[in-house]
Amino acid sequence: MEQKKVFDLLNEALEENTSLFLISATISVDNKIKVVVDGDEGVPLSECMRISRKIEHNLDREEEDFSLEVTTAGASEPLIMKRQYHKNIGRTLNVKLNDGSKIEGTLTEVLEDEIVLSWKAREPKPIGKGKVTVNKNATIAFEDIKEAKAKIIFN
Repeated sequence: MEQKKVFDLLNEALEENTSLFLISATISVDNKIKVVVDGDEGVPLSECMRISRKIEHNLDREEEDFSLEVTTAGASEPLIMKRQYHKNIGRTLNVKLNDGSKIEGTLTEVLEDEIVLSWKAREPKPIGKGKVTVNKNATIAFEDIKEAKAKIIFN
């Protein structure tokens, strides 16, 4: 399988819709092509089909047999690219840090080298008994993130 040709076709297909971006693309030794894409506003099935056709119709199965799978980044998959964080502003993220700690909060901002999460916590009152709800924020550098996943919430 000529990998350069596959990747050139894939890039052409992605250039036709600039809201889409590549998460991963692999070609196994037995010619199984797997492409995972994401989009700034999600990825409709029609776009997966369009990308698949762009690649499939320009490769010759008579010359070399292959299988092709074009999918989207799953809702339960970790965020890999910075561009994925932007589309998840306002959603709750579960973030595992390199030091082993975990933070869950609403993604409020994506900066050049970091993200900002916010959440509410119950803490003891400064004076007297009982607890009070306080707003908390954390600014986390991308380099400190081991894994971040958007939390799926069913209402």
